[in-house]
Amino acid sequence: MSEPYDIARVLEALPHRYPLLLVDRVAELEKGKRIRAIKAVTMNEQFFQGHFPGRPIMPGVLQIEALAQASGILGIETLDLAGTGKLVYFMAIESAKFRAPVEPGCLLELESEFVQQRSKICKFACKASVEGKVTCEVGITAMIADS
Repeated sequence: MSEPYDIARVLEALPHRYPLLLVDRVAELEKGKRIRAIKAVTMNEQFFQGHFPGRPIMPGVLQIEALAQASGILGIETLDLAGTGKLVYFMAIESAKFRAPVEPGCLLELESEFVQQRSKICKFACKASVEGKVTCEVGITAMIADS
């Protein structure tokens, strides 16, 4: 198991930047197996201005994007590709389920596990949660390729 990743190390692994960077740190990473990352959800997020005024909720599609970014870090680190310019592209989103709203002020825990890896195609089983309560579950297929 690796040491936790701070934001600088996350930025080395991912090409995403503000306002679309949705992983703030990596708490645990086992190459080829799993990752547990964190997104600090604050009221300052741009999407809260319109989703929804008076009842801010993180859009489900952004929870999936955060899980995809965590999965991307797992894939890039597993294949020792950090800093190479390789990108992780979505290929499929399967069986997305939203279980509970995500509100400002929480820490969104992002968990992803390798299900399958063939060459540069990777499948992940993912879930997001807040304080142990699952907010989103999804299967993600991605491809690692040149930019």
